[in-house]
Amino acid sequence: MAEGSSFVVVANRLPVDRVTGPDGETEWRRSPGGLVTALEPIMQKRDGAWVGWSGDAGKDDEPFESDGMHLYPVSLSEDEVARYYEGFSNATLWPLYHDCVAPPQFHRSWWDAYREVNQRFADAVAAVAAEGAVVWVQDYQLQLVPQMLRKARPDLRIGFFLHIPFPPTELFAQLPWRQQIIEGLLGADLIGFQRPGGAQNFLRLTRELCNLRPRAGAVEVDDEGASRQVRAEAFPISIDFDLMDGVAADPCTVARAKEIREELGSPAHVLLGVDRLDYTKGIGLRLRAFRELLEDGALSTPETVFVQVATPSRERVEQYQVLRHEIEAQVGQINGDFGSVGHTAVHYLHQSYSRQELAAMYRAADVMLVTPLRDGMNLVAKEYVAARPDLSGSLVLSEFAGAAAELRQAYLVNPHDLDGVKEAILSAIQVDPRTAARRMRAMRRHVATHDVMHWATQFLHALGVAEA
Repeated sequence: MAEGSSFVVVANRLPVDRVTGPDGETEWRRSPGGLVTALEPIMQKRDGAWVGWSGDAGKDDEPFESDGMHLYPVSLSEDEVARYYEGFSNATLWPLYHDCVAPPQFHRSWWDAYREVNQRFADAVAAVAAEGAVVWVQDYQLQLVPQMLRKARPDLRIGFFLHIPFPPTELFAQLPWRQQIIEGLLGADLIGFQRPGGAQNFLRLTRELCNLRPRAGAVEVDDEGASRQVRAEAFPISIDFDLMDGVAADPCTVARAKEIREELGSPAHVLLGVDRLDYTKGIGLRLRAFRELLEDGALSTPETVFVQVATPSRERVEQYQVLRHEIEAQVGQINGDFGSVGHTAVHYLHQSYSRQELAAMYRAADVMLVTPLRDGMNLVAKEYVAARPDLSGSLVLSEFAGAAAELRQAYLVNPHDLDGVKEAILSAIQVDPRTAARRMRAMRRHVATHDVMHWATQFLHALGVAEA
């Protein structure tokens, strides 16, 4: 392994997954996702390192190399996974940062584990980073790392990016450890948020909790007698447009999309939802809107079919187990009331799919329903746009998703307003093809020019990294 990397990414997970082959041998396979795609060429150019957890509790792996990247695993015990990851990260911070859609839970033992694990990540980065290196910390699981790292390695240039929303001061104030989180983030030189509102919320909190005076998107902090400026800005994340566009245009994908419609019974209209199974995604409200459209007679089966992909998520967390039962009950009731022999109103798929299969689903769908109650960005909306080179299809998008600020030609809805959601679905189904093409062309143009490479380059330039 290389000694002292000039560019270090630190995230909860490594960019690879452990895979066991048919002969029982273990290998590492690159994880899907735009973050790896965007950062891989930068890391290869700068001999970069990635610090993260392997995903397996109790494993103490040695550093290794993969695709030209130096990977440094951080170990977590079963107890730490339960308290730091499933507990504080996903049962305290996640609901709190998503407008308290579910009640956040506050447990001191969870906070203790969060602090201890963040220190372990910071220590690992401090040992890996070269003198004057650039370190980019990712997401809500590691909000204490910037300040911990600043204390250990004041020579580093530190950036932090929050992939989820950052809440208003009134909600954030509920957190018993609110000041520690803000001080942890202030260890960075640049803090990136999905939307300007997140940056503004953060700067207000620096004034209210730390008695600082934010000005022009930045705040001055004192590091042991030396003044340092911390900037807070919005950098909307995106996808690898060219990759999704190419997969969607592949003749095999086009043929598979046709097969999917035939497997669904060749309906006149296909509605599609693709989400992680999470209470922030608004799947239940979406199903209610579809049910009411069937009850009203505005839609009917088998002419209209709704396909809902719900990727398994955090299955050991009780709230997610309850949510799955609720969603499956709704699906069963709709199919019992409106389905018929050989024709299902809702096709519910609780599993993960490859990029190729998702692209085919996107191409098969007439209307894409992306209706989260709160979302930092929502990359599925952008994937759908990238997967429509034929310029057909319509996007119904929650105004509470970060993507709504960019995809203005979508049918924007308040997901709590069922009548509004129903009207948007009908408008999307009934739209004139020329109007639909004009809307889709404008959205595709934006996503193509504001892709994931644009996001990473903009952030790193703002951090002061030349030739990002």
